[in-house]
Amino acid sequence: MVIKSVNLETVCGITSTFPDNPHYEVAFAGKSNVGKSSLINALMNRKALARTSSQPGKTQTINFYNVNDAMYLVDLPGYGYANANVEIKAKWGKMIEKYLHTSSKLKAVFLLIDIRHEPSDNDCLMYEWMVEQGFAPIIIATKLDKISRGAVSKHMKMIADTLKVEPDTIMIPFSAETKQGREDIWELIDSLVMVEEETDELDEDAIEKKHVDEPVKQRKPRWKAEGKETAKKTKKLQEKKAEKRAVKAGTSKTKKKK
Repeated sequence: MVIKSVNLETVCGITSTFPDNPHYEVAFAGKSNVGKSSLINALMNRKALARTSSQPGKTQTINFYNVNDAMYLVDLPGYGYANANVEIKAKWGKMIEKYLHTSSKLKAVFLLIDIRHEPSDNDCLMYEWMVEQGFAPIIIATKLDKISRGAVSKHMKMIADTLKVEPDTIMIPFSAETKQGREDIWELIDSLVMVEEETDELDEDAIEKKHVDEPVKQRKPRWKAEGKETAKKTKKLQEKKAEKRAVKAGTSKTKKKK
């Protein structure tokens, strides 16, 4: 995706009412210090759109980023922050749960896991809870640049085994430093959000009135003209080919005249 515009449109705290957004949403969840802010900045091609900090757990709100006025990227609070008291942790959990249950535009949830380490108990609990609620979390294994290439498969298997992921779970290794995995994530988001968004907005009556040869904007599948006569140029090419075959076979009218 080409990022033309992005802005932090809505910030929701524990007592806030979530916005009824006009476009689809994809949400990103992960424990504190997993690299969620760095991932968002890399996806948006921005250096400081999402604030990164040496103090884990700084994000205590749900942040809605409007991307190209076509979709929303939703940054959920980091969980598992050791220095946060039990009451705050409980409130963060309820806020995340409320959003996941009430958003009518949520199309996908990405769960970030540090590829270097075995998923924590909080990671496992979050994954299990999402699955139980009917979600199919997409796993992003962050900090890919921190391990050797030869160790990637081993660590991805470690994550899958520890989380006990469902069959066909999508897992994408990612590095905010090298941007490896960025295009894979965007292709997935496009397939989940953008194509459906565009299709929903199409005016079918208007499309029927368009000429079949005229390109239709906001529609990826190409139109196929059916029941139309073969173009004149195509007919001439076919006639020439038939004439050549006839000459070779010795049945051409031109050859007989000679």
